Amino acid sequence: MSKFDEAMATYLAEAKKLGLSVDEALLVKVTKGLGPSIYNADSSKVSSSDPQELERVKQNFLIKKLGLPDDDSLNAHIEKVVNQLGRSNPNKYRALFYYLLVKATGKESVY
Repeated sequence: MSKFDEAMATYLAEAKKLGLSVDEALLVKVTKGLGPSIYNADSSKVSSSDPQELERVKQNFLIKKLGLPDDDSLNAHIEKVVNQLGRSNPNKYRALFYYLLVKATGKESVY
């Protein structure tokens, strides 16, 4: 099993544990878009308690990658995803986090 397949298995298991149904094909595309960051223990997760990290997600992913306008709805989408993954859950995997943001914003067409 490749490192990518192992990472995908981890993300799918986490989604199942949280009761989230995921479009596996879209999750694969989002995960591949993250490149090597998924293999680093620190960068593979989103720290929802760090306002700077959430601002980076907003600026670099929602605005730059997905092409969304910078407005208050972006913070609401991020907050929704944090709650979906569990505020106290330490395993907010970036791939799942971004996947849920893509679904929440309806930007599946980017992938």
